[in-house]
Amino acid sequence: MFGMGGGEMIFIIFIALMLFGTDKLPEIARGLGKGIAQLKNATNEIKSEIKKSAEDHGFDHKSITGGITEEIDNVKKGFNKMVTDHTPESPINMNDVTSDITAEINKAKEGIDDIAGSVRRQS
Repeated sequence: MFGMGGGEMIFIIFIALMLFGTDKLPEIARGLGKGIAQLKNATNEIKSEIKKSAEDHGFDHKSITGGITEEIDNVKKGFNKMVTDHTPESPINMNDVTSDITAEINKAKEGIDDIAGSVRRQS
């Protein structure tokens, strides 16, 4: 957890006990828990406001993300088909692979542009 081992966690707990004492530690933990809960609630409120605003302006996030997911799946299927079509008797030519991957990426870009339409990053 957080890139720390068990020994390090025990050491931190020991130091916290020494600094705050056993009677203050539950209060501190309770306060941290409340703070994390408030942060989570605020995050959920922000998400819902963004979602509501997008829906009010006619953006349907499910159709946009669903279309992108579909395009990614199409690229995966095309790549898997390309790899499975080759046998040991007919090895994969890397130039063909590169051109096929480039073609699939371009198809995906066109599909995403069709789905996203005029949605562009604003400066």
